[in-house]
Amino acid sequence: MSYKTLTYRKEASFLAPEEENIGIITLNRPDALNALNAELQTELENLLEEIRKDEKIRVVVITGSGRAFSVGADLREAQKLDEAGVRNFVQTGQRVFDKIENFDKPVIAALNGFTLGGGLELALACDIRIASEEARIGQPEVAVGLVPAWGGTLRLPKVVGRGKAAELILTGGQIDAKEAERIGLVNKTVSADELNSTVMWTAGTVATKAPIAVRAAKKIVAKAMETQMEQGNKMLEEATMLCFRSEDLQEGVKAIFEKRAAQFKGK
Repeated sequence: MSYKTLTYRKEASFLAPEEENIGIITLNRPDALNALNAELQTELENLLEEIRKDEKIRVVVITGSGRAFSVGADLREAQKLDEAGVRNFVQTGQRVFDKIENFDKPVIAALNGFTLGGGLELALACDIRIASEEARIGQPEVAVGLVPAWGGTLRLPKVVGRGKAAELILTGGQIDAKEAERIGLVNKTVSADELNSTVMWTAGTVATKAPIAVRAAKKIVAKAMETQMEQGNKMLEEATMLCFRSEDLQEGVKAIFEKRAAQFKGK
């Protein structure tokens, strides 16, 4: 399927060069700094469904073209909407970002430049965030009379804590990538020249691990902040039993004793 606002390609990892098991989504509206309009939201949702059905893809990377990851909602388009249109725009963004958070494959955000507003909300829905030193990151919605409505107001406190989240959201300010790394908003900051290789190494490392275990762990990590230990332990018990029944576990243990890399099949 072809897309107007996105590009998609498959790549092999450094660790398994014979397998194209990494799916790379690039937001492709560089003239608009990859602002998220309705068309992009719809295409992203459709592409995620396409990737979900592709059993060969084990990790997804989302990045942006040009100078930005994304500067957030397309305000030029949004200001033309009536009340019903705005509500639908909000609900669509929430649905797509929830789909990313609950996606059955890990998702890595490669923050190549400006990551603002809805762009940061998109990154927050991903599992891992790696930023270029050139990235500028923030939630400026209150500066134009809005709130981070695509989940950022809820996800940001879970990542950086209530106080720092309140500072970023209520001031509408921006921080650089190094500060974002210091407060835990991004996992790692690298030079612009190293961003692609670092992201691909991370994606490749995840892609070599047992898919069933990775999928189960991702699901539990996503719910960890609001889950009590008793409920969480039950989830972990069920996840362990799922892994125990898998061929991947047998292969993983066998590979350890044979001193070789495991070849997981996701079965």
